[in-house]
This record gives sequence, structure tokens and C-alpha cells, in this order.
Amino acid sequence: MLKGNQIVVQGFEIPSDHPLFLTILSRHILAALICVVTGIIAMLSKKQFGRHPKAGTIYFWSLLIVFITATIMAITRWTEDYYLFILGLITFTSALIGRRARRKLWTKWSIIHITGMGISYIFLLIAFYMDNGRFLPLWKNLNPILYWLLPPLIGVPIIIRTLLQHPLSRNYFIKN
Repeated sequence: MLKGNQIVVQGFEIPSDHPLFLTILSRHILAALICVVTGIIAMLSKKQFGRHPKAGTIYFWSLLIVFITATIMAITRWTEDYYLFILGLITFTSALIGRRARRKLWTKWSIIHITGMGISYIFLLIAFYMDNGRFLPLWKNLNPILYWLLPPLIGVPIIIRTLLQHPLSRNYFIKN
């Protein structure tokens, strides 16, 4: 377990000032920011070769970095942060399933891809809010249960709408 003193940076409590922890945390934050941006780019881009798969690929590999760094940090503070490992595992696993469905063209791949990638983004946001919501200007006034509920309340209808609008998944729902 890393030793160090807790520090506060821009209102965020950092549990350790150990240089190794801070290095891992900085990589984690950078990769997570890349995930947020590339995830939005992939969601809003036309689903064709070019921007969508490039952004999705960057999202996936950045998410792997987020998961690895979150795992390392959770291990160093397991009692306090084990739930972040679980959220990271759900996040990365759903993205992995969504990516593999598309790359291997599984049966109903479009449904699995859209759902898996959408769920990964929702859980990425849940993990962020669970860990940082109490420090954010608007979020700190909310009941912490909303950190769990708001991302799926917003994200699941978007996933459903996307499934019904995407030609490959829409055709499946219309045929059956």
C-alpha cells in the first residue's frame, strides 16, 4: 500500500501525495478525459468508415488505460475504493463485448455493439460521479444515489433510440 498524505487540488481530495500514485492518477485522468471526448465523437459521428471507428478505437484503448490505472489505485486503497474496480470492470467488459461484436460480426452485432459501447459510457460516468461528485459544484448538492441513477436515466433512452434508428438494428426489430 502506498504511503503518503492526502492532498486537495482544485477542491478535489487526492488520497495520497506519493509520486507513484500521482503519476498513475495523472495517466488515469488523461485517459478518462480522452474517453469522454472520443466517446461523444463516436456517438455523434455518422456510422461509417472514418471518424466513428477512429474515435471508437481511441475510446476503447483509452478505456483500457482507465481500467488498468483504476485497478492499481483501487488495490492500493481496496477498502475505500473496491467499488471503483467493480465499476471499471463493468465499464471495460461492456466495451470489450461491444467492440468484439462489431469486429467479429457476431449475429445481431449492431445491437450488441451499440448496447455494449453505450453501457460502457454510462458506467464510465457513474464511476466518475461516484468518485468525484461530492467535489463538483452542482453535483455536491445532490443526493449521492443520483450519481448512480442519472447516467442510466439519460443514457438508456439514448441507447434505445439509437437501436431503433440504426438501420441494422432497426431492421432486426421490424422483422421480428
